[in-house]
Amino acid sequence: MRTLRLVTTLAVAGLLAGGAAAVAATPASAATAVFSVTNNWGNGYQGQVTVTNDTSAPISSWRVEFDLPSSSTITQSWNAQQTTSGSHYTFANVSWNGNLAAGASTSFGFLVNGTGTPLNCTVNGTGCAGGPPPTTPPPTTPPPTTPPPTTGTPVERHGQLRVCGTTMCDKSGARVQLRGISSMWLNWETAPYAENLSALRWMRDNWNLQVIRAAMGVEPAGAYLSDPAKARAQVETIINNAVTAGVYVIVDWHAHEAQNNQSQAVAFFGDLARRYGNLPNVIWEPYNEPLQVSWTTVIKPYHQAVVSAIRAADPDNIIVLGTPTWSQDVDVAAASPVTGTNLMYTLHFYSCTHGSSLRAKGDAAIRAGLALFVTEWGASNADGGLDGRACLPEAQSWIDWMKANGISWTAWKLDVGTDTTNLLSPGAPVTGGWTNYLHGHAPFVVANMR
Repeated sequence: MRTLRLVTTLAVAGLLAGGAAAVAATPASAATAVFSVTNNWGNGYQGQVTVTNDTSAPISSWRVEFDLPSSSTITQSWNAQQTTSGSHYTFANVSWNGNLAAGASTSFGFLVNGTGTPLNCTVNGTGCAGGPPPTTPPPTTPPPTTPPPTTGTPVERHGQLRVCGTTMCDKSGARVQLRGISSMWLNWETAPYAENLSALRWMRDNWNLQVIRAAMGVEPAGAYLSDPAKARAQVETIINNAVTAGVYVIVDWHAHEAQNNQSQAVAFFGDLARRYGNLPNVIWEPYNEPLQVSWTTVIKPYHQAVVSAIRAADPDNIIVLGTPTWSQDVDVAAASPVTGTNLMYTLHFYSCTHGSSLRAKGDAAIRAGLALFVTEWGASNADGGLDGRACLPEAQSWIDWMKANGISWTAWKLDVGTDTTNLLSPGAPVTGGWTNYLHGHAPFVVANMR
């Protein structure tokens, strides 16, 4: 078994403003590693460990061991086999992440109940040395034009939003990056988590949620086209709850072939714009994820029709426009943008599938003058994580990129299930209070909302 290097993040999921990037340790040598712990988050913190093969040959397995103070316990872990003996914890590879080529990395994570720095670390039996965090500062964003207020609900603080250049600004002209979560397809949710006012308030107060996305399924059985009264009632409940809780709400026409039902979309958004367009809370999303169809001849004309219907009643709320290839080809949209004001464009990513090449598309769109909004993302494969795997280092690269560019986001998705992107574990109450019910990539999402 070859020597491994350990780089760890034991950062607080919350007290760093805006869910700052985790503080990563720097290896002292190929056979040692450095731990760093910053801040203390209420009743625990999230740990992320990346194991890298620094040798010139493949390795077939790895094992990381450490102790915690007796007052602390690990309540949840993922992407590794965990065994416990008193306060001694051992994490070993699972089947899919045990074989590491030279230079390759894998990550696992855990949630700690309590406080304290891990002690007596070993990687495959070799000790880990302690040390300071790196001195290189994380990416920073330009300061807002005026200091944002720090009290009140998100809507009380920021009020009417608008597009300013390639980002979003609030009523005072300050740059805003909204962070929140998306519902499950409302026609397929296992319980009405997204429609519960108590849950929304709990996420606002405990997760620092600023925006919720109402993903109203359109085309499948039981969705809007087959049961419009039910779908509309679900969306309007979420809108009204958002107004009561003082958070922003994205009304999402969650479709893949919306151009085939343009008249229904025009009627739906025109009606809601007449009744809710006067509120600063509402953000419109007329097309979730177009397929691989033409931007100029299919998607753009659809957007122009729906935008016109919205603007007839709502002159100023932001509209977020879906882009080709499951809302990835923002660079294509940038070559021929839709005419109008306060328009943004959707970019979706899943970090096990999408990396720097998709961020390059985003960079090209921004250089061309587009304002982007990531209305859906996951630290998983593009299928939402059916294999249960999370790719947190790449997800962190996306988080850093969005922060640097002032790109708002909502993470997929508020529901119970086995795939990585379900935020809740079985038994989670509908009314909130989910501290002990986080699942999959939820600890990472919550950390970065805070």
